[in-house]
Amino acid sequence: MLEAQRDFVDQLVSVVEAKTIDVVLIAGDVYDRALPGLDVVKLLDDALVRITQAGAAVVLTSGNHDSAIRLGFASRLLERGGVHLRTRVEDLDVPVVLPLGSDRSSGDVAIYGIPYLEPRLVAERMGVDTANHFDVTLAAVDRIRRDVEHRREAGPVYPVVLAHTFASGGITSDSERDLSIGGLGAVPLDLFEDFAYTALGHLHGRQELAPNVRYSGSPLAYSFSEAKHHKGAWLVDIGAGGVVGVEEVLWESPKPLAILRGPLEELLASEEHAWAEGAYCQITLTDAERPAQAMERVRSRFPDTLVLAFDPEGGESLTRTSYSSRLAEAEDDLDVCCGFLEHVRGRGSGDAEEAALKEALETVRLEEAEL
Repeated sequence: MLEAQRDFVDQLVSVVEAKTIDVVLIAGDVYDRALPGLDVVKLLDDALVRITQAGAAVVLTSGNHDSAIRLGFASRLLERGGVHLRTRVEDLDVPVVLPLGSDRSSGDVAIYGIPYLEPRLVAERMGVDTANHFDVTLAAVDRIRRDVEHRREAGPVYPVVLAHTFASGGITSDSERDLSIGGLGAVPLDLFEDFAYTALGHLHGRQELAPNVRYSGSPLAYSFSEAKHHKGAWLVDIGAGGVVGVEEVLWESPKPLAILRGPLEELLASEEHAWAEGAYCQITLTDAERPAQAMERVRSRFPDTLVLAFDPEGGESLTRTSYSSRLAEAEDDLDVCCGFLEHVRGRGSGDAEEAALKEALETVRLEEAEL
């Protein structure tokens, strides 16, 4: 999906330029793994250069997919170029401060970053007795609140928080990893009620949990559970007094997602599905017997089929016995092989297949006899 990601970056930079954006907030899951590919790292490098060249600063936190240490490398140097990384517990209460006016009488916007906090790894460092998501997030928020109170002694401060977490009320999709092991990972929404705005990362669906708490979602769909998502971002306008307005920004997807279901011949012939010929497809075949060369035939019409499943309707395949039972009843090696074919694909072997299997088994028998 590298080309689709490049297309998204093009759209993002265009919005930054057209709307004269001051700062771009990225709330974690920059990569999809701790050791990303070289092409992906280069793409992020290009994106950060282009965003800052377009006139915007960047504040970026690490997510549960990222390696916080690797992503945070050279953070002090990058800050000189307008890229502010927040990947360490030590930086939770170190905001990026942007003045609202030239004389600072209007106040400052203070942007704090809460990276993904793995409770078992950070609880002790944060002075938390119980290693769970609620307690470590509460400790992080308390640090930020104390810093905001201190800064307000010198004038108005409008705190903005970006956090990579699962806030209660958010709707999940299949693409996110569970943020907890053996316990509830969600944190209550009211943890963020004291802030002018909270930009959340982790869930892939763009959604509003409260007027001042939103998920931007992922810029692209990463599973078919996201087929109905409208991908985009939130453009937040902050002035004296706090948030002035929030506007949605939509990203165009290079290809739609299609979820199709039905017998193979019907899917290949029906004009109803013509729109899906250029889509990423998840297709479930409902034929009573699994068709031969199913993926090849499906891709002859839907070349970008990524997932092919089988859910037979009717036929004997719905009441197949276990393979171990078939093995116990097999009369000879040929019966074992034919039974295996029928078990895994839902239909028996044809005459040509049975003849090929018989010839192969005979060849093996003769080679063993020569030994």
